[in-house]
Amino acid sequence: MRAGIGVQWQARRSAAAAPERRLGKDAITALMIHGCFQFGASMSGLFLNLYLWRLTQDLYVNGVYNIINFLITPVAFAIGGLITKRKDRMVTYRLGIMTIALFYLLVIIAQEHVASWYIPFAVFNGIAGGLYWTGYLVLMYDVSTEQNRVRFLAVNMVVFNSAGLIGPALAGFIIQLSGGLQGYIFVFLIAFLMFVTASVISFRIPQLVSHHKAYYLNLMGLVMRKNALFVKGLAAFLILGLFQGIMLFLPNILLFQTVGREDFVGYLGVFFSSLTVGTGYLISRRVGKEPVRKFVLYSSAGIVLGSIFLLYDVSAWTVVVFMIAFSICNPLAVNTLTSYYYGLIGKLPLKGQLRVESVVMRETFLNTGRVISIIMLLGLAGNLTSHWLPIVLTTVAVCQFLLFWLIRE
Repeated sequence: MRAGIGVQWQARRSAAAAPERRLGKDAITALMIHGCFQFGASMSGLFLNLYLWRLTQDLYVNGVYNIINFLITPVAFAIGGLITKRKDRMVTYRLGIMTIALFYLLVIIAQEHVASWYIPFAVFNGIAGGLYWTGYLVLMYDVSTEQNRVRFLAVNMVVFNSAGLIGPALAGFIIQLSGGLQGYIFVFLIAFLMFVTASVISFRIPQLVSHHKAYYLNLMGLVMRKNALFVKGLAAFLILGLFQGIMLFLPNILLFQTVGREDFVGYLGVFFSSLTVGTGYLISRRVGKEPVRKFVLYSSAGIVLGSIFLLYDVSAWTVVVFMIAFSICNPLAVNTLTSYYYGLIGKLPLKGQLRVESVVMRETFLNTGRVISIIMLLGLAGNLTSHWLPIVLTTVAVCQFLLFWLIRE
């Protein structure tokens, strides 16, 4: 419901915007689908890593789970790209939503045995997520234009995080109310139903009939050799992945270790998401192209400043301060880089026919960075009490400053 209200509100705002910046019908529908998806994902994804932690009390299990997930995802992107080119991006998108729904149905059936079978579950999750994001990233490009893309991505961020506002709090409340691990299973069941709903809504967006079905993934090496700016754009996503790899699973574990209750983790998640919504709203109010280098410089500085507190002490207040900085600054970097990269795609040969292949390459570089950072974390900090943990986190945060030199206005 919150996602639907957010989409309607943004639709009214887009109607008041300049004609070239207004969001079309398919763009609004795509935001509705993604809002439903995020409501389920904010409940299930946030607590799946915590569920594994509660079952095993082993950071290694969480690390390996995410490494496998990120290694499989680019392969799924390549397969999803082929399906998109031969069929349509909506086929890949719907297949991704249905596969994610099936994944959580299997989690519900397996329950505590997920910890014993975490490797095949990681593979399955990587395939499902890869298919979903292949379809949605291509869809985002298709339903937006050069004139309204910054606005669309900002509104997408608002809807994405607005849908996630109630999810973590509800999930944390349910888990705390159950007094045990059974609450996690009920949370995964609600997420499963939301993914099914998103799948049904996706049929409101029609498939595109295209005669350009050739898949040029094998030629992307040649494109990279001819276009240095495109290569630097890919390298920027590798640097972004260095930070994201750790941040996609570690913060919730740190929060639980410091506050000790799942519902508090959920309530804090609502607070952090509200900060992200505020950032997205401010970006959506900007007219014209954003100053990309200035934005990534501001975001990098804010994240590094927040991580410095963890060097002093890993406690509840330092983790919260760091997450506040991350929630405000990281969306600024992600939104800016995504918009910038879509601009690069539009300047590649074949007039947009390489958009699917470019999305696959982006995910390959992004997940390479994610895997490198998690391996670094497990190699230097095998547990949550290691003094290397905040050092690794601060190091990958400092690396974000490299984004400033990798992109151009």
